[in-house]
Amino acid sequence: MPVPRSSVTDSYARLREVLPSLAVTELTADEALPDGGGWVPATALAEGGTALEAFLAWDEAQVARDYGQRARPDVIATFGLHRYAWPACLLFTVPWFLHRRVPRLPAAHVAYDRAAAGLPLGRLAVRVDGFACLPGDPAAALPGARVVADEEALRAELRAAVADHLTPVLAGFGPRMRRRGRALWGMATDEVVEGLWYVAHLLGEEEPERARRELELLLPGATRPYVGTAAFRELTGPDGEKLPTRDRASCCMFYTLRPEQICAACPRVPEADRVGRLLAQAG
Repeated sequence: MPVPRSSVTDSYARLREVLPSLAVTELTADEALPDGGGWVPATALAEGGTALEAFLAWDEAQVARDYGQRARPDVIATFGLHRYAWPACLLFTVPWFLHRRVPRLPAAHVAYDRAAAGLPLGRLAVRVDGFACLPGDPAAALPGARVVADEEALRAELRAAVADHLTPVLAGFGPRMRRRGRALWGMATDEVVEGLWYVAHLLGEEEPERARRELELLLPGATRPYVGTAAFRELTGPDGEKLPTRDRASCCMFYTLRPEQICAACPRVPEADRVGRLLAQAG
């Protein structure tokens, strides 16, 4: 196998193929992160100051435009964190899932432009700071490669890399969300699981089930700071329908705007209502 251009080039290219609403640009070691003109460094979000206020103003305007009402400040902050963390987690989980590589991307090496024209999910600029891979991977010849022993060691690298990136970001958003500790990491856990599971449905017919198995191994429980397990399960509808779902560790707060549209996996949904909501979503 030829040595790839970088450890993540092929993974990010494949992500763009199946999810064209999100763009990822790799930077070289001597390129500065973009700043201004819509770009915000992840470290600026982590600082929790004026850059975060400007970032959340986008969510506040979007809620007023789309729903004709104002949302509570903690709800706006929750929406804003989700809209950053969901694509940011894909920077780690997609290379792991597709090519068994885990990039190191501290917050200082990532910038995000959420309002790029033609990209509803925005665009990310990243500078990879080394990566982990398995024995026999041709990428092991690249600078910054660190070969780990086996799949479990690589899963540990993934958990650590995501936590390293998100820890300062959660600290910036947390006070505005009125959440801390376990509640913040419950949301982060959901972003890791649901982002990859969504993308897996775009990658091919057999990939969602593979993603489910991989995520269950990644998050078996007791893997702090993450909360709980991947939490997948399957329910049965009244006519024998198989309804895959998962139990979210956190609430996205959308119910505060549209209570009737609460998602089936929300921890606020009574178990008796879940099948009906899953059937309505599938239909």
